[in-house]
Amino acid sequence: MTIANYCILAACALPIVCAGLAKSGSFGRPRREGGYDNHNPRAWLAQLSGRKARANAAQANSFEALPLFIAGVLVAQQMNAPQGLVDALALGFIAARVAYIAAYMADLASLRSAIWFVGVVCSVALFFSAR
Repeated sequence: MTIANYCILAACALPIVCAGLAKSGSFGRPRREGGYDNHNPRAWLAQLSGRKARANAAQANSFEALPLFIAGVLVAQQMNAPQGLVDALALGFIAARVAYIAAYMADLASLRSAIWFVGVVCSVALFFSAR
């Protein structure tokens, strides 16, 4: 398996990490005291605020970023793009997504948007990496 393929797996794990951040500290507390509500999780997540709400938003955006990235890696490999370049772009995407989540959690909106753009550029560049 290539580094880029491992990056696909890592990218798929990032939304789960964000969900954990959004729900952290809420397990074990009764629902009536603001604890996690597994009976109605989307409504519970929708009422979050601050850092936890940003973690939930990062989760949603992480899911939204997956299709373009996964398609980019698969297309690049199918077109026999140089594997080193594909791996580098995939690693760049993962680095951008981790930085994006950190910036989202820290409420650094402008930086977050710039980092998001870097991730999109890495994903799109994969489509054009074949020579």
